[in-house]
Amino acid sequence: MTTEPISMLWQDGTFRANEALPIDPLSVDVPSLYRDMVMSRRVDTEAIALQRQGELGLWPSLLGQEAAQVGAARAMGPRDVAFPTYREHGVAWCRGVDPVNLLGLFRGTTLGGWDPAANNFNLYTLVIGAQTLHAVGYAMGIVRDGDVGTGDPARDRAVLVFLGDGALSEGETNEAFVWAAAQNLPVVFFCQNNQWAISAPYSVQSRVPVAQRAEGFGFRGVRVDGNDVLACLAATRKALAVARSGNGPTLIEALTYRRNPHTTSDDDGRYRTGAENDEWEALDPIDRVRRYLEASGRIDEAFVDELAKEEQVLAERLRTGCRSLPDPRPDSSFRNTFVDLPAELEKQMTEHIEFVEAGE
Repeated sequence: MTTEPISMLWQDGTFRANEALPIDPLSVDVPSLYRDMVMSRRVDTEAIALQRQGELGLWPSLLGQEAAQVGAARAMGPRDVAFPTYREHGVAWCRGVDPVNLLGLFRGTTLGGWDPAANNFNLYTLVIGAQTLHAVGYAMGIVRDGDVGTGDPARDRAVLVFLGDGALSEGETNEAFVWAAAQNLPVVFFCQNNQWAISAPYSVQSRVPVAQRAEGFGFRGVRVDGNDVLACLAATRKALAVARSGNGPTLIEALTYRRNPHTTSDDDGRYRTGAENDEWEALDPIDRVRRYLEASGRIDEAFVDELAKEEQVLAERLRTGCRSLPDPRPDSSFRNTFVDLPAELEKQMTEHIEFVEAGE
């Protein structure tokens, strides 16, 4: 496989077709992709501000990864299911998850805050790599339900699981690759290689590109420019189509860069240079799409003004919504563990509620 990432939307805003991933930009609602990227970044910016004000305990930023997340998410069909890490705020946005609910997890008022079934978007996974096995297990269920390879687009479905480059060093991820390949499962592994697993660069984890590792497990790998939203969209569309048709897994490597610290508790200045960050800031994925849209006349001043207003409304709702999140009820951790609560847990829940109420 080629190690050069596939790119079609270049930094100067020009589009150059690539036979490896054919896509017609005029058939894509690129202004909508741009809007999703801008709004996702605003969620991120406001969440960081709220954390600095003491309203959130922690926040993992997505700055620089908007194209990868939005491109992948918009490739999904309505019945496809996403399994995120803890940084997929752009995917959550595209899947219709209320961003205020994202804040609840990091404010400590909820263990998730949204119904995974409502948006086919599962809860954030804080344990590195664990979501890859969750996704593979779900894909096994899809096969057993007969919802793959039927040729019926209203029935066939697939799983899209997100991971970072750090997850590739986890046993769970490699086990997931083995199972996905051996059982030819309808799952797409979308790795946002943002080049830093907390403070460890990718160079200390592997001697080959992420996508090339798929060959060792016996399935396809593709490497794309993770700052090119159209490349990410095209690659994920193709991989999901392959998965739904019953032709097995794909590993997509979206080569990008995490421009903010790993989380708001991290000091990235201890392990990387500001010059490196500046270099990637010049490759900003949102700027790239905006240049293309302006050059092709697909957005105008009215569009930009309206988007700015939407951003402001979102920002105000996030600030108000975050501070208004209710404290968790003492029975919430019990209620959301089992569909039918076992008698022993029912007893423990009653005792816990009585203990809490006695202390109030």
